[in-house]
Amino acid sequence: MALLKVKFPFQKRVRMAQALWLLSWLAVLGGTFTFSLGIFLKTELHKRAEVMDNTEIHAVPNTLMLAGLASLGINFFAGKICQDSLDVARFPRWKSFMQPFFVLSVFFTLLLLVAVIMSYAMKGNLEESLKVGLKNGIRFYKDTDTPGRCSQKETIDRLQMDFRCCGNTNYRDWFEIQWISNRYLDFTSKEVKDRIRSNVDGRFLVDGVPFSCCNPRSPRPCIQHRLTNNSAHYNYEHQTEELNLYSRGCRQALVNYYMGLMNSIGAGVLSVFLLQMTVLVSLRYLQTAMEAVVGQENAEIETEGYLLEKSVKETVKEFMDTVRKLLQPTQVDAAAAEGGAAGGEKAATPAS
Repeated sequence: MALLKVKFPFQKRVRMAQALWLLSWLAVLGGTFTFSLGIFLKTELHKRAEVMDNTEIHAVPNTLMLAGLASLGINFFAGKICQDSLDVARFPRWKSFMQPFFVLSVFFTLLLLVAVIMSYAMKGNLEESLKVGLKNGIRFYKDTDTPGRCSQKETIDRLQMDFRCCGNTNYRDWFEIQWISNRYLDFTSKEVKDRIRSNVDGRFLVDGVPFSCCNPRSPRPCIQHRLTNNSAHYNYEHQTEELNLYSRGCRQALVNYYMGLMNSIGAGVLSVFLLQMTVLVSLRYLQTAMEAVVGQENAEIETEGYLLEKSVKETVKEFMDTVRKLLQPTQVDAAAAEGGAAGGEKAATPAS
């Protein structure tokens, strides 16, 4: 028994074909929009690639670009099918094309939904990638003379100024690493020698931060050195005073930025997904309604359209049987190849 049957008089079929043609071209714009969002997100992620440990998060923009391109092709053909459905003589040429077209269309439409889910579910992966990437970025901040890391200082400084953040988790991350290069240290100075000797790893650690951590909105001139030494500054108490540094860590700032982007993109792509599903469902009804007209003398008769020719259970069973039939020749060929190899080995044994 057909699933969700609907009766279609001639005028209703014509109006549906015309409306669906317009809707399919609107969905083409939706595919272009999805592809553009993928490129935009890819570009934004690439800008901060130096502070990311892995590229797994790029699966989101890659999926968006693939689904967007597929949507362009799907809806282009949907528009052509709608146009030809107005002419009974031209519609039959699409008959052999429709089944693979719907299979591919459903697959790539579901890919849009996957992209939406991924855009909301990748927060943990993004946060871990930034945690490791920022930690390494801060550690290599001083290596301005090391090939491959020459631009690391500029990257971190621009990041902290653009996103108004400091350190990985907070400004205290700078206390735990040597961020001043040895070439700028006076090793004849007693203070420098004492600091290096006091550290197990022989690093020059200071309770200070780079200039890019300074908050220009603070009324007080920036205090970026000797932050924990109250006597080093007039009228200063580092434990109670709100420091004139950015209080937010860069990891949290970047996670908030990228998740805000992906949440907005997810909402936009979800609307494209709903539009695409509307096109496919409507096109299925139009196809089945038009197939009943083919071969009839009167093209203006009332016909029935449906989503599935059989019930969901029967359709799934039929699909699985088809898949098994397609896989059987491959399994037989593999078994034959194994049997041939075994026979060759037996034949070779007496000869040896």
